[in-house]
Amino acid sequence: MKASAPDRQRPARMLARLAVLFAVAAVVITLVAGEGRGLVILVVGLVGLVVTVVGVWWALAHRGAMRWAGVVLGVGVPVAVIVFYSRRGLWSAAVGALLLCAATLWCAHAALRRVDRPHIMQEAADLPPPQHPVLIMNPKSGGGKVDRFRLVDKAKRLGARVILLDTSVHTDVAALARQAVADGADLLGVAGGDGTQALVAEVAADHDMPFLVVSAGTRNHFAMDLGLDRADPSRCLDALTDGEEVRVDLGMVAGRPFVNTVSFGAYAQIVQDPAYRDAKTDTALDALPDLLVGTRDRLDARADNTRLRDQQAVLVSNNPYTAPGLRGAGRRPRLDAGRLGVLGLRVENAAGAVDVALRGPQAPGMSMLTARRVVVHGGADNIPVAVDGEALLLPTPVVCDVRPGALRVRVPKNRPGAPSPRTSLDWRQVVALAFGRPRQQTEAEPPTANADYGRLEERTDA
Repeated sequence: MKASAPDRQRPARMLARLAVLFAVAAVVITLVAGEGRGLVILVVGLVGLVVTVVGVWWALAHRGAMRWAGVVLGVGVPVAVIVFYSRRGLWSAAVGALLLCAATLWCAHAALRRVDRPHIMQEAADLPPPQHPVLIMNPKSGGGKVDRFRLVDKAKRLGARVILLDTSVHTDVAALARQAVADGADLLGVAGGDGTQALVAEVAADHDMPFLVVSAGTRNHFAMDLGLDRADPSRCLDALTDGEEVRVDLGMVAGRPFVNTVSFGAYAQIVQDPAYRDAKTDTALDALPDLLVGTRDRLDARADNTRLRDQQAVLVSNNPYTAPGLRGAGRRPRLDAGRLGVLGLRVENAAGAVDVALRGPQAPGMSMLTARRVVVHGGADNIPVAVDGEALLLPTPVVCDVRPGALRVRVPKNRPGAPSPRTSLDWRQVVALAFGRPRQQTEAEPPTANADYGRLEERTDA
């Protein structure tokens, strides 16, 4: 039986009051610790953070002596702050303040989760299992997960036909999927990276056919946001016999599908380098100074009616990721909003890097918004683009859009990695919940991607 609104609000109100209490306690402990020297904790910590960020910027944006100076600052300053706290007898107060801040954030998030009703992708229950499933597997993906987890054997035992890719030659994976449909397949699945997932997902979407994701790639971001088990990809195959469906969106870039992200600018240019695959760190460090402080290869993007000018990097995602700094950052709370997430970055110097590090999306150097259509212009006829991590060269302008609800994804009913719904941290709502009448969010309220995105869209709209 569902709890009534008053029943939900009583523990939520208590958690909100605890969050406020812990926040006040953190301020008090900082100001009065060490016979009035507690303010030193805040000042030294803030200065240390700023200098550390400057050091990281120097290490990334410069070469030679400046890079080594940045490394010294980035590593040495945090150590120096810890030593300073210890020798001045402020260490216990600093740790106490940090613990209280952590407790504040936990209670605030827990309070909001109890009263908010965020959108959850709806599952279709009691679906019969597929009769002719076909799974395409890449034996080299994820360092050989197909063999390590015996995915071929398990899939065959569950009644699936397996197509094992020959990685020694180029294979048109989409053509294999289309042929499987022509041969009578009623489900398509992929055990491989996100790039391969996207190509087969488009074929499944075009035929309104269930699609099965097996987390056998390296990072498996799509599988993560679907709640699938990334540690044991064989558990994804349980969906063949005990599964349910979710409807999710499919991103498109220049007519090509993507399930996670499309990157323009710095990262896209780095992955174009043939040396990147074998020496990622060295290649990135060698390229970043020209990409960060140079004026060439800047990007202009238009997200619906919002224009982002002179960007060093633009990231377009199939549904928006959680804003940096919030719980759940790096994940998409939902995959069926029918919107693209857009992140633009323009950092010219160390001061800009500090501003972005401290204020995140509120800084002028970072823009976050959502859109249904994104058009990216570069300074050349063809620009480097990374589509789900794959390096491509695409003619400009490059158009990104989304196919809402185009993909039927079959997932196991038991998904140990299914993310719990999270809310953005709105301190005004926390205070209102603690001491006044909270804003009610109902299931009938039109879904939004993230509260922070709406505010940023207004700020960046030209």
